[in-house]
Amino acid sequence: MIRRTASLVAVAAALLTAPAFAADHATPEQAKSLVADAVAYLKAKGPDEAAKAFQDPKGSFRRGELYVFVFDTDGRYVASGANPKLAGTDAANLKDAEGKPIVQAMITETKEKPNAVIDYVWLNRQTNKVEHKHSYVTRDGRYIVGAGTYDQ
Repeated sequence: MIRRTASLVAVAAALLTAPAFAADHATPEQAKSLVADAVAYLKAKGPDEAAKAFQDPKGSFRRGELYVFVFDTDGRYVASGANPKLAGTDAANLKDAEGKPIVQAMITETKEKPNAVIDYVWLNRQTNKVEHKHSYVTRDGRYIVGAGTYDQ
């Protein structure tokens, strides 16, 4: 009876911790929602005010592992929720860990249609590992707004 009770407790503990682990990873739907909210904010407040909000580490545009990034169509960072020091820097030739030109892909893929998913390999700041990332990007005028999720 004691062994059975211990087994049941172990199973219950495993089930209770499993959802918490899954909750640490953002979903594609959450990333898309964050991008939609960021685009609306950018339209309402303009690029300067939006950049401040997107880069606030305790603001509403940081949601777990999700953060907003914004490039202009020339490939310059307007905002980076992961690293605010990047704002204003040229990222036109930025490549991922495998050499893929990711900003150029974002610019190209959103030229004909405003929304795209860009797949690349990037450092996950929460795990400190290079992982496959899928960024959901939307072009609004001369700005490309995005947020990405990592493979789970």
